[in-house]
Amino acid sequence: MSSLREDQRDANQSSSAMAFFSLIKKMAQSVVEVMEDAKGKVPENLLANGGLKEKMKYLKIDLKSFVTHFEWDMAKYPAKQPLVSVVDTLAKQLAQIETDLKSRTAAYNTLKTNLENLEKKSMGNLFTRTLSDIVSKEDFVLGSEYLVTLLVIVPKSSYAQWQKTYESLSDMVVPRSTKLIAEDNEGGLFTVTLFRKVIEDFKTKAKENKFTVREFYYDEKEIKREREEMSRLLSDKKQQYQTSCVALKKGSSTFPDHKVKVTPLGNPDRPAAGQTDRERESEGEGEGPLLRWLKVNFSEAFIAWIHIKALRVFVESVLRYGLPVNFQAVLLQPHKKSSTKRLREVLNSVFRHLDQVAAASILDASVEIPGLQLSTQDYFPYVYFHIDLSLLD
Repeated sequence: MSSLREDQRDANQSSSAMAFFSLIKKMAQSVVEVMEDAKGKVPENLLANGGLKEKMKYLKIDLKSFVTHFEWDMAKYPAKQPLVSVVDTLAKQLAQIETDLKSRTAAYNTLKTNLENLEKKSMGNLFTRTLSDIVSKEDFVLGSEYLVTLLVIVPKSSYAQWQKTYESLSDMVVPRSTKLIAEDNEGGLFTVTLFRKVIEDFKTKAKENKFTVREFYYDEKEIKREREEMSRLLSDKKQQYQTSCVALKKGSSTFPDHKVKVTPLGNPDRPAAGQTDRERESEGEGEGPLLRWLKVNFSEAFIAWIHIKALRVFVESVLRYGLPVNFQAVLLQPHKKSSTKRLREVLNSVFRHLDQVAAASILDASVEIPGLQLSTQDYFPYVYFHIDLSLLD
């Protein structure tokens, strides 16, 4: 029964870790979408803000530096609490962030879709696009009981024919009333003024001559409404991001690469002090609400995810090696991907005495590990969990 509870607890931790990783990937992608005009600065906005403290001030720190200088946050997740309570706290945090993300991105995507639909209407050809940004009040005869101005699309090859024939296509066409007001690759948009009672006759004759009458009547209120809607959507979308991007300043944490980095968890070293509270506040002022929310909650989700990773390392190590605790957790980062295989071989050789069954399964894939539901490719003589920081791939 105890084993079942342990398996369930480990499964819950694994599920939480995967859920948090999926969430931070979504949030990173959301930052990319919101910062569509400044995608090159996206990594500078994916930080673990408040992850470490220096003289009681939270620092802004890049993700790799946060992981390599990780310490358990005793204030958020007291170590004296039962593990199930810690996991429950993390799960609730995940659920709240995910719920907020869905509602905020849904609102942003609706705004973006509405704007794109309006933009599409202004990007088509003369047959389909909106004409509210092309025509003006001066192009039409307005307020007349008898006269009306129509818009006619004429193929470029038929301009001369139009000029010769438009007055005779029907009775009651006002002479010299045509004017070219817009063109695209296929043709031009001409105005023509005539008496209202011959509209249908004129349309029929125009169609026979391969001239197309656009169904458009100048309505100043409707045109104003459409233009205001476009301006409002553009403004609302811009306000979600604006132009401020937070970058790491000189003096913020950067750490040199080595062939293999080995960092004990809980290393007391600290990165150099970052920006002051006033600098952070002034930077935040230029950001739109969605970008600001994404940055803050991405940081919270990422920090929680690393805590789950640390929790899983501890629990799995206790389950494997028992109590009292006598193990050390470290971070290993190969300098090149090509050296990963060699590092794995060295680790398997050094630690094979810790788990003979696992060591044998590495050499012989047919060997099964009793009670293990993972494939043997994911199981090693030592406790291993992968931390993937390539969130934008």
